[in-house]
Amino acid sequence: MNCTFRHGFIIFSSLFLFSCGNLSEIDKKIVDVTPPTNWQQASSALKVEDNWLAQFNNSQLNMLVEQALQANHQLKIQAYQVDISKQNVIVSGSQLWPELDLSVQSSRIKSTQPTTYSSDNELSLDLSYEVDIWGKLSAAEREDQYNYLAQKALFEQAKQQLVVDVVTSWLAVIEANKLLDLYQKQAANSRENLMIIEAGYQAGLNEALDVYLIRNELNTALSQVALQEVEKVKQVRVLERLMGKYPTGTLDVNAQLPEIKDDIPLGLPSELISRKPHLKSSWYQLLAKDAGLAYAHKQRFPGINLSASLSDSADDIGDLLSSSSLAWSLIGSISAPIFNAGRLEANEEIVRAELRQSEQTYLDDLYGAFSDVENALSVEKSLRQRYETTLAAQENAMLAATLSFEQYQSGLVTYTTVLEAQARSFDAQANLINIQNQLIVNRINLHLSLGGDFTAVSAESKAE
Repeated sequence: MNCTFRHGFIIFSSLFLFSCGNLSEIDKKIVDVTPPTNWQQASSALKVEDNWLAQFNNSQLNMLVEQALQANHQLKIQAYQVDISKQNVIVSGSQLWPELDLSVQSSRIKSTQPTTYSSDNELSLDLSYEVDIWGKLSAAEREDQYNYLAQKALFEQAKQQLVVDVVTSWLAVIEANKLLDLYQKQAANSRENLMIIEAGYQAGLNEALDVYLIRNELNTALSQVALQEVEKVKQVRVLERLMGKYPTGTLDVNAQLPEIKDDIPLGLPSELISRKPHLKSSWYQLLAKDAGLAYAHKQRFPGINLSASLSDSADDIGDLLSSSSLAWSLIGSISAPIFNAGRLEANEEIVRAELRQSEQTYLDDLYGAFSDVENALSVEKSLRQRYETTLAAQENAMLAATLSFEQYQSGLVTYTTVLEAQARSFDAQANLINIQNQLIVNRINLHLSLGGDFTAVSAESKAE
């Protein structure tokens, strides 16, 4: 008997030591992943600056961002998800503490033949507690804590993305305004040319073909104006929706496209892991799966439960809790899974496979984050080159359009040449507006990719 007890104690102790250790099953290659030493498209790494929104120096934009952060529906959904995760931490943490329940029951019974009345009052205080000897409950709490941290990081990423979306939409409205002004000028220019050419035709200086061509040009320009007016309203509605408002399309944006004059704030690739909220969330989700695997593994070990009860019953409710009638009980129980047709083992393997999935998700997010920065840098370089060449093209095209009309009036070229020159001029102007907007949007997305915050960082936060 003593030998059996001794062997059982050794086995029990071995299981205890094996299962209590919080050993991580995350692949060491994931933990020790080596980021690039520098960005490929940069010769130096400037410090990533926060509060990039202040660079626009526009009070309306600041107001729009503030309203969006307060009223955007998708951001509110994300905030509620953070609250749900926080409450889940409280729920799982409560499993580590004893549970105490109080119940009071009172009854009054009437009997016939002969008629009698009896009262019965019962009071019970029940205590239950699961001993977390294997660390199973701690693993469950740890899983919920990591999920909560992941949701907080996702919320911060959602805030940054929302601000980027608001600024991008605001810029799209400005671009739509500038293009509308351009098309209106094109229509006004065509209307002025029509008057000149019709007058020349009446004087016998121009051909009827020129009149038809200029009329066609004017109608085309008016059509572009109508289309651009619709596009402007659509862009305004997108901005209004981001602000959590009903999209009326009546918001007035009166601003110019800002110019980018400062250097690109790059930082080091290794800093991206700890700076970008999306990567933090991906890492916390990986840790949560690791804790979930520990919980699934420890489900296969015996459970120890303690319960205690204090009860009393009396005919008169005033006699409850009298020392003479109190009853109590203290029970300890051990339950262990013996046969479940491989269910617990299969559940553990499912979580282990999910952990491997999370590892690959984290790597994909990490390398995707590096790729986003590299792509934004490449696009910035390309857009700057395109901006310079398009600016020169615009100047030449505008001069060519003016010169061609003067030569047409002198009879040196046909009106077809004028139309081609004017088309090139307006296309170059429209392209320049579009490229200028793309430059700003790409720089904003670069801030987002680098994990730069739109708000200023306090001295205390920097110290941390």
